[in-house]
Amino acid sequence: MISRRWVLRYVAAVAPLIVLVGCTSSYYKAMKTFGKEKRDILVSRVKDSKKDQQQAKEQIKTTMESFQALTGFQGGALEKNYKKLNSEYEKAADSAQKLHNRIDSIDQVSNDLFKEWQKEIDGMENKKLKAQSAVMLRQSRLSEANYIKSMRQTEARMTPVITAFHDQVTFLKHNLNARAIGSLKGTSAKMSTDVDVLMVSLDGSMAQADALINSLNADQP
Repeated sequence: MISRRWVLRYVAAVAPLIVLVGCTSSYYKAMKTFGKEKRDILVSRVKDSKKDQQQAKEQIKTTMESFQALTGFQGGALEKNYKKLNSEYEKAADSAQKLHNRIDSIDQVSNDLFKEWQKEIDGMENKKLKAQSAVMLRQSRLSEANYIKSMRQTEARMTPVITAFHDQVTFLKHNLNARAIGSLKGTSAKMSTDVDVLMVSLDGSMAQADALINSLNADQP
């Protein structure tokens, strides 16, 4: 017998595919069957984005460490060290792409939630309650806007780091010798600085995620 939890996980897993074909309404309808409103979906995706950012942070740090180890290489299994760096780079690139997709999915469900929220406010008759709901909507819109802005800035900082790793890995592939390795020592220092800035940006984005979640849950019991 298929459990409710398994079905929820399955629907969440195929969500990106559903979004791609433009059937978001079908996805929302399916999730509502299990008691999951747009607000719940949004909070869940923001929480997942924090995990994605933490994973990206750790992976990029690991990739940088592998690059630094290789640029200080003095001899031995050069091919082995290169393959390790390439593997770490590919994982970092995957993490960056995953984070990009997550940002888009959060932005979409946020916009859909706010449209629904505004429509429901327009249909309210009690002026006091209507005004209170409007304030909550404005606050949530602001929190979401700040979060998406922070995430986009982080993504913008991540792109050149990933690109730099790609170029260096490709260069090493073409020049697997000690002389080529030695020529990269100056590049390592510059990339290390860029990675440090990116780490701070990722921490800031994760803090914004907490702020958005708190805003969306502010009126919950």
